[in-house]
Amino acid sequence: MSERLQPGDPAPAFTLSDADGKQVSLADHLGRKVIVYFYPAALTPGCTKQACDFTDNLDLLAGAGYDVIGISPDKPEKLGKFREKESLRVTLLADPEKAVLTAYGAFGEKTMYGRTVTGVIRSTVVVDEEGRVERALYNVRATGHVAKLIKDLGV
Repeated sequence: MSERLQPGDPAPAFTLSDADGKQVSLADHLGRKVIVYFYPAALTPGCTKQACDFTDNLDLLAGAGYDVIGISPDKPEKLGKFREKESLRVTLLADPEKAVLTAYGAFGEKTMYGRTVTGVIRSTVVVDEEGRVERALYNVRATGHVAKLIKDLGV
């Protein structure tokens, strides 16, 4: 089980493939704030709602200086289908080895339907312009999370 990140921690560096197989690194976004959100699986109802909420608010967030990256254990091909089916504009990255999910504390034990299971913990980490954790939110809800985040960030 990985440690959860705290404000002020350096955000773990990563380079992952996007839906087109291109490599995307956190370092590519230095100088801008980045909202990195972790979700269990593309093309599922909750994850679709969350990805659509981020897409619907992308212009507002970008205008406030935030880039948005969604990371799941899905393969790039599935992310491509997800993006096309839902007309998503957020950057979706594939982490099938779950290395980045683990580094960010977004993979481990969680309770689902009253049972303890190991899996992706729906989480959002806001990284500042210097690559440090500004906020680390764990066990967030798929619905309403983006609106609350925008409010909390003062966007």
